[in-house]
Amino acid sequence: MKCALCPVECGADRSLGAGYCGVRDIKIAKYYLHPYEEPPISFKNGSGCVFFCGCSLKCAFCQNYELSRNTRGISVSIKRLAEIFKELEEAGADNINLVTPTHYADSIAEAFEIYRPEIPVVYNTHGYEKLETLKIVDTFADIYLPDLKFIDPFLSERYTGKKDYAKFALAAVEFMAQKKVQFDAAGKMLSGCIVRHLILPCAAYDSVEIVDFVSRLPEGVYLSLMSQYTPFGEAQKFPELKRGITDREYNKVLEAVKSRNLKNVFLQDRNSADTKFIPKWDF
Repeated sequence: MKCALCPVECGADRSLGAGYCGVRDIKIAKYYLHPYEEPPISFKNGSGCVFFCGCSLKCAFCQNYELSRNTRGISVSIKRLAEIFKELEEAGADNINLVTPTHYADSIAEAFEIYRPEIPVVYNTHGYEKLETLKIVDTFADIYLPDLKFIDPFLSERYTGKKDYAKFALAAVEFMAQKKVQFDAAGKMLSGCIVRHLILPCAAYDSVEIVDFVSRLPEGVYLSLMSQYTPFGEAQKFPELKRGITDREYNKVLEAVKSRNLKNVFLQDRNSADTKFIPKWDF
């Protein structure tokens, strides 16, 4: 069967070999209760994150570089993945958080047919998605947590090799933004959409465009503005990526948030730009 889950549509028969994403069957690097997501996602006990290996986008600066390039991890069956969902739920996870799941969407859907937890399911994606695949995802996802990385095609081509990132990501986020927003009485998110954006060095102008885009989405959508950029992965190949963002860059984007009168916003602490927040990979 030729794989066409992501916009690359590499056509690989992943029963025989890896696709563009770098993987064949389901492969994960870690699963645990993760405390460093947005407050209504990590909530009290932590988000039950499952970190999947491989990636269909492959940003040069990826902080999970070892995972996205498939240099570590263990293979699991669909049945085992369903068991992991159950284990996380029984450990007290506030949700099941699928991290970089795009290229496994069909297999994940099968795992949820085996066992569907009674806690929300978070689809935590880089945003480079096909609407056809999201229609599969929508059968199990309660909360969408997409990154919206770039609008400028120059940036997406430079850092991912994909000039068409925004073409797919903007449509994907618009689809995800239709998810009804719901919280429980304690403030835990049960359904909805939080759009993440990582401010990059020398790219505050593009971040402002992204703020503009988010301001036009349905009122209940949240923006999570991240200032955590830390040189990682292949960042050293790009002179402009060898440093963190400046206060001037951050404040320019923050001013855009204020001027668009966005109310539903999470702002990251400026001291979050540190590798200590990157999980230790167990497998």
